[in-house]
Amino acid sequence: MKKIVIIFLTLFIISCSSEKSTEDIKNEILKYKDNISELNSKISELEEKINTDIKKNNNSLKVTVETVKKEKFSHTIVLNGTVEPVNSAFISSETNGQVKRIYVKEGTHIRKGQLIVSLNSNIMQSSINELKTGLELAKTIFKKQDELWKKNIGSEIQYLKAKNDKESLESKLKTLYAQLDLSKIKAPISGIVDEINIKEGEMAMPGFQIIQLVNLEYIYINVDIPENYISKIKTNDLVKVSVPSYPEYTIESNIYRIGNIINKTNRTFKVQVKIKNKDKKIKPNMIAKIEISDYFNDSALSVSSKLIKEDLKGKYLYIAISKNGKTIAQKQYIETGVSNNTNTVILEGLSAGDKIINKGFSLVKNGKEINIISNE
Repeated sequence: MKKIVIIFLTLFIISCSSEKSTEDIKNEILKYKDNISELNSKISELEEKINTDIKKNNNSLKVTVETVKKEKFSHTIVLNGTVEPVNSAFISSETNGQVKRIYVKEGTHIRKGQLIVSLNSNIMQSSINELKTGLELAKTIFKKQDELWKKNIGSEIQYLKAKNDKESLESKLKTLYAQLDLSKIKAPISGIVDEINIKEGEMAMPGFQIIQLVNLEYIYINVDIPENYISKIKTNDLVKVSVPSYPEYTIESNIYRIGNIINKTNRTFKVQVKIKNKDKKIKPNMIAKIEISDYFNDSALSVSSKLIKEDLKGKYLYIAISKNGKTIAQKQYIETGVSNNTNTVILEGLSAGDKIINKGFSLVKNGKEINIISNE
C-alpha cells in the first residue's frame, strides 16, 4: 500500500516539474512526505483492528442455539392394511334346480329380502297341488270321524287313524312349501350386485356361487401389527386412515377390534378399523394406510434427533453455558426415550431452559469458546 502511494506521488511530481522552480518543487515534496506519514499511520491503525478481529474470531466459533422447553410429543406407526366390506355375501342356492329367471343385473342396488333368482319349481308345485287334494280328503274324513267319535260311534282306532292322516299330510305340505321357498333366492343383505356367475337355464347347486353381493356403506381396514406393539394399542384408540389411490383422502376413526391371536409365522396380531365409506369410493381389497399413535406426552422435553451424538460413554449433545465471563460449549450426556421422524424425547440430562447448540454443533468441542449469533 505504501509503495503504491509513493509511486503515485513521484509520477505526479515529475509531471509538474517542467512548469515549477526547484524551490517550489522541494516545498511540495516536503508537503507530500507529511501526507505519506499521516496515511501510513491510519493504515497501521486499520491493520491492527483487522488483526484484533481475526484473533478474536479464531478464539470463538460462531453458533446458534435453541432453548429447550416442554412441549407435546407423539410417536406414531404407519402400517398398510386392506379394505374389506362390513357386509358382503357370496350367494348360492340351497337346493338343486335349473335357473328359471334372474331378476337383477350387475351393478344393481337391491334391498334385503328382494327376490333375485328363481329356480324351476314345476315339479314341486305339482307335488304341492297333489298333496293339497289329498289333504282336503283327509280333513273331510277326519271331520266325519270326529263327529261320530263324539257320539260314541265307531272305534277309537278309526278316529286316531283319520287324525294322523290329516296331520301327516299337513306336515308334508308344510315341508313342500319350505322346499318351494328355497327355489326363490332372496338377498340376505342390502347392497350392490357385483358379479353374476350363472345364466338362465343353467343348473344351480348348493355351494356353487351364483351372485356376489356387496354393501359399501361401511368398511373394515384390516392391519397386521407387530407383536411388540400389543401393550400400546387399545380398542377405541384414535387412528388416521389414508388411501394411496386417493391422495386427498384422509379420515380419523377408532380401532374397532383387536385380534386375540398372534400369528406364529410373522409374529403379528390383527387390528380392525371400521369407517363409514363416504360416497362409497373405497373398494374392497384396496390398500389403505393407518397411522396409530402408540405414545403421547403433553409435557415432554425433546430435541432434534440429528443433534444427538454417541461415544463409548453414551449419547450426548452440546449445550451453551457461561463460565468465567465466557460462553463455552459443554458436552452433556443424556438418556433418551422415544423418537419420531424428527425429534427424540430426553429423559435425563437436560432441563427446561437449557440452550442446545444446533447450527455449528458438529464443529464444537467440549470447553471451546463459542460466539452465539442467534437464539432460535
